[in-house]
Amino acid sequence: MAHQIEPTTAPDWSPELQELAKRAAYATEMGGAAAVERHHAAGRLTVRERIGKLTDEDSFQEVGKLTGQGHFEHGVLTGLTPAPYVMGLAAIDGRSVAVGGEDFTIRGGSSWSGDRKKGGQGGFVEELALQYRIPLVNLIDGAGGSVTSQKKRGHTVFPGVHGFETSVALMGTVPVVSAVLGTAAGGPAGRAILSHWSVMVQNTSHIFAAGPPVVERSLGQKITKEELGGPKTAVDQAGLVDNVAADEAQCFEMIRRYLSYMPSNVWELPPVIASTDPIGRREEELASIVPRDRRKPYNMRKLIGLIVDKDSVFEIQPTFGKAVITSLARLNGKVVGIIANNPMVYGGAMDMKAARKQTHFIELCDTFHIPLIFLVDVPGFMVGKDAEIAGTLREGMRSVYVSLQATVPMVTVVIRKCYGMAGMATTDKNGIGLKLAWPSAEWGSLPIEGGVAAAFRREIAEAADPKEKERELEAELRAVSSPMRTAEAFGVEDVIDPRDTRGYLCRFIDAAQLRLKTSLGPKLKSGVRP
Repeated sequence: MAHQIEPTTAPDWSPELQELAKRAAYATEMGGAAAVERHHAAGRLTVRERIGKLTDEDSFQEVGKLTGQGHFEHGVLTGLTPAPYVMGLAAIDGRSVAVGGEDFTIRGGSSWSGDRKKGGQGGFVEELALQYRIPLVNLIDGAGGSVTSQKKRGHTVFPGVHGFETSVALMGTVPVVSAVLGTAAGGPAGRAILSHWSVMVQNTSHIFAAGPPVVERSLGQKITKEELGGPKTAVDQAGLVDNVAADEAQCFEMIRRYLSYMPSNVWELPPVIASTDPIGRREEELASIVPRDRRKPYNMRKLIGLIVDKDSVFEIQPTFGKAVITSLARLNGKVVGIIANNPMVYGGAMDMKAARKQTHFIELCDTFHIPLIFLVDVPGFMVGKDAEIAGTLREGMRSVYVSLQATVPMVTVVIRKCYGMAGMATTDKNGIGLKLAWPSAEWGSLPIEGGVAAAFRREIAEAADPKEKERELEAELRAVSSPMRTAEAFGVEDVIDPRDTRGYLCRFIDAAQLRLKTSLGPKLKSGVRP
């Protein structure tokens, strides 16, 4: 008879499980009730509330919840100060994302030293996004390092011990979104810039290299946080952050919307949605939207909305570099990037800020396989002393340089003016070079007005009536500047009825999908520069 082995009694792990639950409960208390109340009184959500409102319900899998400093009495756990960073894996509209943010209720969200960093540059959350090839969402609300850390260590460390290597690698592989939800200085501010798209909240968000106390101590300048790094400075004037939300709820909605245009990584195409907007929709208003008077502006944003899928426009940096409009949109459900000159600002001339904005947007679309549509009405680079001092020519040529490097399909639609080196940045040199023109289009090295004055200076000066002579020469040149003449030589591929623009573009964007599929992966260059 075989020997029967008596079953052993399973060990009772109840004490450890109770301690585990206790530690988890301490972590969810964050900096304590008083600190959370002060945070709410300032009009801000806690990091845990932010993650809950941003991500799909019950999708957040936290990593490192027990990280922090335990407090003991006679060997018994009596409390825990959590690490001031919360992060993990979650989903937004069903897609996996890495998400994390500083907990301002604990030491103002300042960085925490442990065996491994949870967040910040080189932290686990960045590695999660990089290794799993999923988007990263930074919810920034902290000032980074503090001089108190060197007191604890007993020595100082070189800048970059926790550097931006992973942050930079992410720029060429997965979408990175940064939301500045409080005060961002130091490392957190740097990470906000090292992102593909950023947003801050009116009245509660600030970003700068160093805050008012450091500025006052270093330069003797007394300045408020709002003046130094509020939305008016950071978004409208400096272009450090792309967009502004009215409150945190709108901020999270904007993040979800932005990501809806992005692939999860550079090895995928952007999401395609079923479109109910007919490809052949012809808007009668397009036939008359451009005035016959070449000096009169018109509403380019309205023009964009009449061409792309209805309600599909997501504008990036609407208050910075206003002479150009950069928007994500859809044509027949496929994501496209729209770059349109704005005739309501400087007549559409490209200034330094507009050039910088356009350059970044081209790199964004090229990195994530988003075809570009140029709606062109540019008389050239901004000229004059102020423009030269601002470095407009350098920034403008950077835009030309980047457009010549881009490999995504591009389609050029000349609405009115396309002149000079600024016009060079609007055409596809690495593909089929498809250029379309409306009947209102004109192009050349220089606009006729200034070009005639420069090229025929002596002839005009020697005329009996110089002004009349200048008008005669302008009329003569304008007669041969019709887009129809260029179309005869196939110098422009088509001159089209403005009402047919949507249908034409949809057909070519649909056809370009195969090319996009066969060119997936990271670009040879480093992705999107901040």
